[in-house]
Amino acid sequence: MGQSIEHKIILFDGVCNLCNGAINFVIKRDKRNVFKFATLQSEIGKKLLSEFNVDTMNIDSMILIDGNNFYIKSSAALRIAKYLTGGYPLLSGFFIFPRFIRNAAYDYIARNRYKWFGKKESCMIPTPELTSKFL
Repeated sequence: MGQSIEHKIILFDGVCNLCNGAINFVIKRDKRNVFKFATLQSEIGKKLLSEFNVDTMNIDSMILIDGNNFYIKSSAALRIAKYLTGGYPLLSGFFIFPRFIRNAAYDYIARNRYKWFGKKESCMIPTPELTSKFL
């Protein structure tokens, strides 16, 4: 039967070296092909941000879109980990910590990501074999 699969979408900062590294990490561990990817700076990224009314003044690193819902900061990262192969789904155990504690750690890293990991001049361009994973 020609059933279509609804992928979860990860929007990420395409010029951030840490974010690009995280996306490459996810791609290598996304053996079930759960995720599609787009940069926040791309046309589709901007369109999705607008559709979900995401305030990019407060959120500028990674967003998970899952059906009609979107998740930000630590909630997005932990939900993404849930679908990866290996022991990474165990990270969802961190949901026991209150969101404000999880997000404080996430925000600290996000605030310093360019200083610690650097920034690219332009967004990542996927290799031909990865093009199908990007919107």
